[in-house]
Amino acid sequence: MSFALRWKHENVRLIVLSAMISIAMTFMFLVLLYGTADKHVSVVLNGRETIVSTKQWVLQRLLDEQAITIGEHDKVSMPLDGGISDGDRIVIDQAVPLIVKADGKTRTLYTTERTVQAAIDQADIAVRGQDKVFPSLTAALEPNMTVTVTRIDKKYSETSYDVPFTVVKKNDANMSLGKQKLVRQGKQGKVVKRYETVYADGVLVSQSLVEKLTPQPAVSQVVSIGTKKPEPKVTTLSANANTSTMTKRGVTFSPKRVIKNVTLTAYSAGVASTGKGTSHPEYGITASGTRVTEGRTIAVDPKVIPIGYWVYIEGIGFRRAEDTGSAVKGNKIDVYFESESYANRFGLKRGYTVYVLGPKKPESL
Repeated sequence: MSFALRWKHENVRLIVLSAMISIAMTFMFLVLLYGTADKHVSVVLNGRETIVSTKQWVLQRLLDEQAITIGEHDKVSMPLDGGISDGDRIVIDQAVPLIVKADGKTRTLYTTERTVQAAIDQADIAVRGQDKVFPSLTAALEPNMTVTVTRIDKKYSETSYDVPFTVVKKNDANMSLGKQKLVRQGKQGKVVKRYETVYADGVLVSQSLVEKLTPQPAVSQVVSIGTKKPEPKVTTLSANANTSTMTKRGVTFSPKRVIKNVTLTAYSAGVASTGKGTSHPEYGITASGTRVTEGRTIAVDPKVIPIGYWVYIEGIGFRRAEDTGSAVKGNKIDVYFESESYANRFGLKRGYTVYVLGPKKPESL
């Protein structure tokens, strides 16, 4: 065996140990070189991104360096003891405390969500369509915010009641005054009201009418009321020994009947009394077709004094019933005068006695 081989055989352990030491030193150099090199890392904290330069190679050391504290409920995109490399992106969502009130309970919730809706979902709290959440579900979360869920329940009820019918009275000119006649029997109606009652967490907050129905409308009762006035009563004195013949203004006559307590009024042919002007074709023409004449023409109720009959009016004289009028009814006579102003001044006179003579004017003796 040569000297070289014998030396190698005797010093193999020394050779191996030297090689291992050389490799270790090389590795340590590389680690030292890598560890002291600057790395650029993207840190996204609660949605805000920042590029930081660091020589750290473990995430926890980087966070300590940036004074970022990771809480129990925070979320980190990689392990805290994990290594970091140049170009890494680290996402950190820090949890915020919330006070949640729902269903009679109050609890503190830590969440990394950003809206009330997400936090409610994380807490596994069911929210129905009619429930109220404050702040609103779309509101952004803030630390120590209080979120209240109010349970809204609605109940419906209905009540019904009878509606009395009304009585409608209609005048009937063909029925005697004061008489009544049932034309249609009335029927009471029915009304149904539906109410909505609202409870907030079991406490009554409102009650309102939401619908009003009339399944059975009321039917009015109709009663006819007579308005026909009775025929005017005429005070008539039958002819007797004392009144069968009498003389007035030199004329002797035998009246067919005597009417007492007669009311007198006056009219003229003008517009004020008849509604007709001088240009009207029937101006001055009476209901009997004659032309009005002062000292002769009077308007009467034909049911009391027949048209064409002569009468004698105490204090007025002989007159002939030639005209009628809408206001001349019963024991009333309208005396014609040519002067409209005098007719107006005549006014209304009561208590006159009228003698009904007949169709022929009595002649003086």
